[in-house]
Amino acid sequence: MMFKGNSIRNLMLWVLWMGLSLPVMAASNQASTPQVTATLISSHSHIAPGEQIILGIKLDILPHWHTYWRNPGDSGTVTTIGWKFSQPVEAGDVVWPLPDRFKMGPIVNYGYENSVTLPTPLKLPADLKPGKPLKVQAVVDWLVCKEECIPQQVVLSLDLPVVAAGQGQKTAAPDIDLALERQPAKVSWPVRLQGSDGSLTLLVDAPELADAAVKDIWFYPYEWGKIAQSHEQVVTKTATGIAIELHAGDMPLQPGEALEGVLIAKGQNIETSGYLLNPKLQTVTESSPAETGTDSLLLAIFLAFAGGMVLNLMPCVFPVLSIKALSLISHSSLGRGELIRQGLVYTLGVVVSFVALALVLVLLKAGGAQVGWGFQFQSPWFVFLMAYLMFTVGLNLSGVFTIGGGISGVGSHLADKPGYWGSFFTGVLATVVATPCTAPFMAAALGFALARPAHELIVIFISLGLGLAFPYLLLTSWPGLQKALPKPGIWMEYTKQFFAFPMYAAAVWLVWVLAQQQGELAVVLVLSGFVLIALAAWIYSISRGASSIRLKFANAGVVLVVGLAIGLVTLLAETSTEALPDKQAKSLKQNWQPYSAEKLESLLAEGKPVFLNFTAAWCISCLVNEKVALSQPEVVEAFEQQGITYLKGDWTNKDAEITKILTKFGRSGVPLYVFYPPGHAGKPIELPQILTPASVLSHIQP
Repeated sequence: MMFKGNSIRNLMLWVLWMGLSLPVMAASNQASTPQVTATLISSHSHIAPGEQIILGIKLDILPHWHTYWRNPGDSGTVTTIGWKFSQPVEAGDVVWPLPDRFKMGPIVNYGYENSVTLPTPLKLPADLKPGKPLKVQAVVDWLVCKEECIPQQVVLSLDLPVVAAGQGQKTAAPDIDLALERQPAKVSWPVRLQGSDGSLTLLVDAPELADAAVKDIWFYPYEWGKIAQSHEQVVTKTATGIAIELHAGDMPLQPGEALEGVLIAKGQNIETSGYLLNPKLQTVTESSPAETGTDSLLLAIFLAFAGGMVLNLMPCVFPVLSIKALSLISHSSLGRGELIRQGLVYTLGVVVSFVALALVLVLLKAGGAQVGWGFQFQSPWFVFLMAYLMFTVGLNLSGVFTIGGGISGVGSHLADKPGYWGSFFTGVLATVVATPCTAPFMAAALGFALARPAHELIVIFISLGLGLAFPYLLLTSWPGLQKALPKPGIWMEYTKQFFAFPMYAAAVWLVWVLAQQQGELAVVLVLSGFVLIALAAWIYSISRGASSIRLKFANAGVVLVVGLAIGLVTLLAETSTEALPDKQAKSLKQNWQPYSAEKLESLLAEGKPVFLNFTAAWCISCLVNEKVALSQPEVVEAFEQQGITYLKGDWTNKDAEITKILTKFGRSGVPLYVFYPPGHAGKPIELPQILTPASVLSHIQP
């Protein structure tokens, strides 16, 4: 009888649950089934309060049959032990000896044959009562397999005499000793795990493993699903040790996640050895630099710089840069040195902001979070505050209020004065509004950065910031470009006021993002905040030049009103996404369906063509691509004619499934467009991040 996959595992568990195993054996320290004899043994003949002892379940298995390890492999179930004690005793976890592997056709399992002892450490309480034996009961369940598999259960018991403290007596327990000797050793070898398109490479810098006497090396993962057990593990020698080719399993690792397990080496005339490994996955994809050396880091730095430059043309950033250019025109009489310093301070604001963003990503990654570019826009609170900021900047540009030199930089210096704080703040603002946009070249650099150590991630983010700041830095440093700028005039005031409207538009867009994330109540809250901010701006404006007492009251009113506006943010936690319209029902009116891993897997299994679009409400590039390309009649018609199923994944809020597939393609954020051709011959096709109808049609044409 052949068992395949996780369905057999579930079937076996169901069989156990329904009690279709052999009857429970009578309670003693030994019990037998036709295939297995189980014995409960102890490291001590007499036990004492406060001591630590070891109990073991020894399984003597009929030849050609086997039981299973902590990770059974492609099929099978783990052996379990349920302990019961007559007095309170703390039982630890099973200490698993090194396993063997068994192949049955395409199935690979991990377990034990002939004989195995499973030790369990026990911590005896200090108030254990001497003179009264400790009664131990172990309910042991296992699955024993040959061609067929049989679930079995026995109940074992043992009475251990309790003596006074310090008088415990050990007993000869060679089976327990042997099991403890067959534990994996902790090593200090450099170990790396690299991933690319479902393939994993385990690099172990241990020259002794490359010795010719070592004939069999296999990695046994502690958790099922992390790798595909049925795939052959190809071992090759490297300059510093070995490399093992693995394949991702049904529950693949995420970047930064550790693959814990045991590397077992066997050979002729050498002792079988096991080594505990725990490397973290570093993702390498075709769209990102393929190696992890200096050359790939330099390439990622270059791509980040180029992506940062292109960000200046994105609708998120261009208005901010244009406002700063107006400020430069209005102060064209400044000396060259002063203009250069303005450009440097602006650059500093951009770079400091990118470094801060990189440090946040490093901390979140260290805490186990899976994050990507624009991750902060998945927080409704951040979107709420950004909407306030855009609206406030718009009021300032419209002339509703100006902020004096005492608080220089927050508003007026953005366009009116050359103050250093104004330049620095503009750099910060440019960074903040750039994060929902993704430009060409950025995906490869960011995908590489998020899989690299902290210092490399920070270097790549600095390069991205330098790219974003470079056009303005060039403008302030090159007199020839400055001469090409138009002369100052009243047109500048009108232009400045005109640029208030992109800020208002950005605020409206952020309100729409909140509606997607949190529903109607969030919209009411943020619009109420807009009214309060406008009131505060008006109070501040009419109080300028007033007497000191009147000014104090006015400023207090501003603080109170702004405080009320910020206080609305705290109510955001009470809003519920349950009020959102059913996206699946809404999608029925569109030419797309909501993405799910199960739906994609089903379509691919049927060989149907699939187009994936991963987007977010806060991603401006995504929204533009959908309007100018994916929703155009010729593209919609092509999808229908070719029977292409269009799946859209919404990453507006955190979604582990979408994060998982983004990571698979080496992306740290959206947009991501992937086309699976009919029959899925070859690899899926990744489309560029900037789409046109022609580019989409060229990729999906047969």
